Amino acid sequence: MPYSRRDLALLLPALTAATAAAQDPKGPLPSKVYKFEDLPVKVNGQNKSRAVLNGELHSGFPVELHITELAAGQSPHAPHKHDHEEIVMLRSGQLDMTISGQTTRATAGSVIYVASNEVHGSRNPGPDPAMYFVIALGRG
Repeated sequence: MPYSRRDLALLLPALTAATAAAQDPKGPLPSKVYKFEDLPVKVNGQNKSRAVLNGELHSGFPVELHITELAAGQSPHAPHKHDHEEIVMLRSGQLDMTISGQTTRATAGSVIYVASNEVHGSRNPGPDPAMYFVIALGRG
């Protein structure tokens, strides 16, 4: 069956969308066990990070999770803000967490919530490394 230019013009956007979706590593997250020892480690000076997951829930809501090991006296990056919310769960060590100019020392087992567009930053006061999980909720 021959195709007209009109047929191709209608088909091209659908093919483009399908190709983009197939190349997007994100998407609905499958059920899975993420074993700590199997996660690739990214080293940045004295600090280490492990990307765990990055995708969407079945509803399409974006979620990203990573684990950071922060050396004593270190900050992971400069204070910043973004559209998404974050939950930080401190497994071990301490973090001085500054949110909108107010600093609080978090200890092992603490949970930190950072709302959208609030300037925030963290620093490990030491003396031990700090290990924490960051869950980013939403886009941006």
